[in-house]
Amino acid sequence: MTPELRYLVYSTILGLLHLIAASHFISYQYGYRWTASNRDEEKPSLKGIVGRVDRAGINFLETFPFFAALVIAAHLVNRDSSLTLWAARFYFWGRLIYAVAYSAGFPILRSAIWNVATGGIILLIIALLR
Repeated sequence: MTPELRYLVYSTILGLLHLIAASHFISYQYGYRWTASNRDEEKPSLKGIVGRVDRAGINFLETFPFFAALVIAAHLVNRDSSLTLWAARFYFWGRLIYAVAYSAGFPILRSAIWNVATGGIILLIIALLR
């Protein structure tokens, strides 16, 4: 397995951790009875760390398909290189630190870190197109 594919696996694990954490935090705020229900009733917006954890997970899901598709494409066309490895590192570590920064409530730092992870996606595009 190439290092880039390994980072894809690590990122998948990170996505699952986002999902699990958000699910438990939401259950804590709304109650496990609501979580197990059909969720037909309206609930107020998630507050505090619960909302931040949920939004960080949603943001991860917005970027992960791009990352996954590009890592797989680079592998399939044999474009793995130091550039694709750095790109995968930027994405994974950027997303991990982003999750922590968002959950802790550091908005400006969070946005800067988002740029690092997104830069990883852009580097993958460059590696594929050159």
